[in-house]
Amino acid sequence: MRSPTLLWLDVAVVFGFVALGRRTHEEAETLSGLLRTAAPFMLALAVAWVAVRAWRRPAALRTGVGVLAVTVMVGMVLRRTVFGEGTAATFIVVATAFLALGFLGWRLVAGVSARRRAPST
Repeated sequence: MRSPTLLWLDVAVVFGFVALGRRTHEEAETLSGLLRTAAPFMLALAVAWVAVRAWRRPAALRTGVGVLAVTVMVGMVLRRTVFGEGTAATFIVVATAFLALGFLGWRLVAGVSARRRAPST
C-alpha cells in the first residue's frame, strides 16, 4: 500500500480514540466538538510522521512505535499548553493504550498479511 493510504489508517485511529472518548464522557456529538478534541492529536500525528519519516516504511512496527511516542508526547503538550485541556495521568494512560493498540495493531496485521502473501522460497 502507498504511504498516503496508510497515513489515513493512523488518522482513523486518532478519530476513533476521540469519538469513543467523547461518547464515553457523554459529550455532545458534534463535528466541531470532535475536531476540537482531535486537533492536538492530529497536529501531533503530523509532527510524528515527519519526525520518524513514516512515509519511508509506514507499515513497519518500528515506525508505529515512533509515531505512537511522538503523537502521545506532542499531543499531550499541545492539549495542555495550546488547547487548555486536561492531561490527567489516567487520561495519558488510556490515550497511550488506545493509540498503541491502533497504531501498532494495524501494522502487526499488515506485517502478518505481507508475510503470508510472500512467495515461499
